[in-house]
Amino acid sequence: MVLKSIFRIIIMEEIEFILESTNEQMTNTIKHLEIAFSKIRAGKANPQMLDNVNIDYYGVQTPLSQASNINTPDARTISVQPWDKSMLEIMEKAIIDANLGFNPMNNGETIIINVPPLTEERRVQLVRQAKSESENAKVSIRSSRKDANDELKKLNGISEDILKDSENKVQNLTDSFTSKIDSFFSLKEEEILTI
Repeated sequence: MVLKSIFRIIIMEEIEFILESTNEQMTNTIKHLEIAFSKIRAGKANPQMLDNVNIDYYGVQTPLSQASNINTPDARTISVQPWDKSMLEIMEKAIIDANLGFNPMNNGETIIINVPPLTEERRVQLVRQAKSESENAKVSIRSSRKDANDELKKLNGISEDILKDSENKVQNLTDSFTSKIDSFFSLKEEEILTI
């Protein structure tokens, strides 16, 4: 009797571990989606638009954000103020080379980037890109669900009822995170299409 209850406790701890690790994987998927969405510009200036810009900072490839202050004085402008003014031209060239569709202007002190308004065609492309990122996130969530269910089935001595109950918990997690992805996409789509 004692052995049976100890065995049951061990099984329940293993199930709890599987559920927690699945939750963590799915949470990481959402974080990744948020980062991907932040890189899809919606017409408003955002310092994160320059996240992929690297410069040769005294022989070391360095993100632009680590060699300057980047901020948005208004909804259509990004300002880049280098810590070392001798890097202005290198930074300006790096922004142009990043092929972001920006035309930076160097005034000798800072680099000013006017973010052009999006065309209707470009908005549709960005919505498609956001949709694709959402679908990739959903595939990752479903993959986490499959891994969790496979792990549950590998547990020795787990009863049918406990297995079904655990699989239902995994499905509830999956549904919850899929719903989050859908609402993130709806918000991003609205943000992109709002003129």
